[in-house]
Amino acid sequence: MPQHPSLDRTRRSLLAASGAWAVIAALKPERAQAQAGTGSRIGVIGAGRIGGTIGGLWVKAGHPVMFSSRHPEELKDLVSGLGPLASAGTVAQAIAFGDALFIAVPYGALPQIGKDYGSALKGKVLLDACNAVASRDGSVADEVEQEGIGVVSQKYLAGARLVRAFNTMSYTIFAREANRPEPRLAIPIAGDDPEAVKVAAGLVRHAGFDPVVVGKLADARRFQRGGPGYGQSVSAAELRQKLSLAP
Repeated sequence: MPQHPSLDRTRRSLLAASGAWAVIAALKPERAQAQAGTGSRIGVIGAGRIGGTIGGLWVKAGHPVMFSSRHPEELKDLVSGLGPLASAGTVAQAIAFGDALFIAVPYGALPQIGKDYGSALKGKVLLDACNAVASRDGSVADEVEQEGIGVVSQKYLAGARLVRAFNTMSYTIFAREANRPEPRLAIPIAGDDPEAVKVAAGLVRHAGFDPVVVGKLADARRFQRGGPGYGQSVSAAELRQKLSLAP
């Protein structure tokens, strides 16, 4: 049976994880820290460059993290380089594993992921780092331009407690700037569920950054590709100023 085109793109993205492993190697946690880690469990959907890098930062902070793929055996090098808190599984296993979830896949895959795993995602806090690219993602990218990315993500991942986060910069910047001396790098976030936003803000801090709550999911358009908050490698105070948010 032929693969769904968006799932095939997702698989290629997951295979791109090898390009991130050299960066992730620098995030390898100290053994004592890893063994003592008692953080909440995180399931990562899409273990490519963004998923691998941010997931690696959470491992370093003491969180058990399950990285997922349709072919988990291909993630062996990624998880072995991160130590005992990292594991690999299927997407279904990662969703079941995580107290919170992180998704970083080609945006065109979201409708199919919502169909395949919608019931399992229901009620889960889900940090969404996916970006819509017209040349890659087709008509769903047109929806994002018209409706805003937060609204469209929630439509396809209905039931999840969605928070937009970690979508504004490249994995190399996240790896380089994580846990830098104050002021830390700002990460804009947006969501409709106040408790989910609170959880997401905590996870942003645990990864080594400062969260900046921009507003509801409708406001996530302000930091989607082409928005004024996109690509801003600045402090929290500077980002609030650029977006005219309260200090």
